[in-house]
Amino acid sequence: MTDNRNTILAVILSGLVLIAWQYFYNMPAMEKQRAQQQTQAELQKTTPQPTASGTPQPGSAGAPSAPQTANQPGQPTVSRDAAIAASPRVKIDTPRLTGSIALKGARIDDLALVQYRETVDPKSPPIILYSPSGTAEPYYAEFGWVAGTGGTKVPDRNTDWQQEGTNSLTPSTPVMLKYDNGEGLTFRRTVTIDDHYLFGIKDEVTNVGNAPVKLYPFALISRHGTPQVSGYYILHEGLIGYLGEQGLQEKAYKAVGEAPAIGNGGHGFEFNNVTNAWLGITDKYWASALLPDTSATLKARFVAEPGTQIRYQTDYLQSEQTVPIGGTTTTNARLFAGAKEAGVVGLNFPLAGLGGYNKELGLNHFDLLIDWGWFYFITKPMFLGLDFFYRFFGNFGISILLVTVIVKLLFFPLANKSYASMAKMKSVQPQLQALKERYPDDKVKQQQEMMEIYRKEKINPVAGCLPVVIQIPVFFSLYKVLFVTIEMRHAPFFGWIKDLSAPDPTNLFNLFGLIPFDPTTIPLFGHYLALGIWPIIMGITMWFQMKLNPTPPDPTQQMIFNWMPLIFTFMLAGFPAGLVIYWAWNNTLSVLQQSYIMRRNGVKVELFDNIRNSFKKKMTTEAT
Repeated sequence: MTDNRNTILAVILSGLVLIAWQYFYNMPAMEKQRAQQQTQAELQKTTPQPTASGTPQPGSAGAPSAPQTANQPGQPTVSRDAAIAASPRVKIDTPRLTGSIALKGARIDDLALVQYRETVDPKSPPIILYSPSGTAEPYYAEFGWVAGTGGTKVPDRNTDWQQEGTNSLTPSTPVMLKYDNGEGLTFRRTVTIDDHYLFGIKDEVTNVGNAPVKLYPFALISRHGTPQVSGYYILHEGLIGYLGEQGLQEKAYKAVGEAPAIGNGGHGFEFNNVTNAWLGITDKYWASALLPDTSATLKARFVAEPGTQIRYQTDYLQSEQTVPIGGTTTTNARLFAGAKEAGVVGLNFPLAGLGGYNKELGLNHFDLLIDWGWFYFITKPMFLGLDFFYRFFGNFGISILLVTVIVKLLFFPLANKSYASMAKMKSVQPQLQALKERYPDDKVKQQQEMMEIYRKEKINPVAGCLPVVIQIPVFFSLYKVLFVTIEMRHAPFFGWIKDLSAPDPTNLFNLFGLIPFDPTTIPLFGHYLALGIWPIIMGITMWFQMKLNPTPPDPTQQMIFNWMPLIFTFMLAGFPAGLVIYWAWNNTLSVLQQSYIMRRNGVKVELFDNIRNSFKKKMTTEAT
């Protein structure tokens, strides 16, 4: 029957969307990670070519070439604690960040995010963002000057800075550092921090020598080794920046490593004469970004330099500054290092009310540090709706349920027409069956008469597809929000769901924990056995939704109707629990809505009759 064909088409469309999602986003993950590892191995075979001084050089191109600080071949790494204890430091102590600044080189290379933990256990270790050079995974930020006048001595990574005072760096107490090069130049650095994740770096150079000095301010973020990434195309992890008129630049680690050569044996991308820019390195939930003065003219780079570990780096070099005799020149820089919270980073969306750094500092689309995706016009409102209800109820699971209701209400007129059309199609089933009996061998005549009935009754034959089509963008946007926003990370629901962004941790195949083994560890097909309670609930609600329609007379159609809920149950089992809860709740609301509309149009609701007939048919089949 036509209505059954439309319903089957809608179900198949949903299945194709989910299959495509798995194929284009999930399956490439392992291949992407393998390729990155292969690129790293190839680059590590290349002999590094450090500069003679080991410090940034402006060169003819006017670009910084960062210090070669990767661990040298044969040099053992040390523990993070040992590396931190090896040099004098200034403590960093804020409500969200702890760590230290190394006085040797004045690097910010020790940061931990104390409000975020590695697991849902609040006693698990905090997230480590920065680590010093010499450890297994160095990651740090560095600021300074490049000498534009030959022979000028400037501080580098080996310079011992002196702290003026003994206080720690807190939101209320800045840190003052000083270095005298003994040749007439005194370098002073003032480091500030707010109560979130923003460092301020003010560098002053005083010249009491006998000649003017030319200097180039620079800043860099360096990361040694290719980090483990999620590997999904839905999310960018790697080097990122919004570089003035050149717009958003997102480069994966592999892309930077395979880019053309740019000085000192490295590979990467150069961006010349850039203003109103920011650049950095982003993970799924954390990021580190340089925020230069929006009016400064920069030469920016994304670089991968080979070594024992590949060293990835974002850096910039500002225009030349001259320090006159008896004068002082000043430059300001900023560093974001922390969690990509929407309210802190900023959410550039009408009526969003989340200005954050993007608005406060007048930055250029800094909200894109969070990967909202191409469909940000859907993703951002979805996040705002979830966040709005979270502020009232303190539970993102409840927010998902309420946002689903609102989405249903917003699309109610369209869905109402769709379900009403489906109800009318059910009411004309006797006429359609009569057509088949009247013209059993004339399919063309059947179609002509059927379309005439649809025209008279004002029935849309494809109406059954509309509810599914409406649901697809909502499904994608909710998946995106659950996957990329840190607000959803480790967000609990009720009962056993401790993290809405992770799959349901329960499993039918070990009797929900009664049998002490993990079925997902079985080789080859173990990941298909991750079937928790919420996916089962979702499958049941989908089965109810299928049974709301009359049983198709065609055996093939019956088979599709019978198997589709089970297929969807296994397909969605590995998705975030929040998404599965949404799907189950949406199915439930759809059943209620469709039942109401069918009754209003005088069509019998055959849900329980169909369920009862299915069991009777199954029992009869087994008996025979």
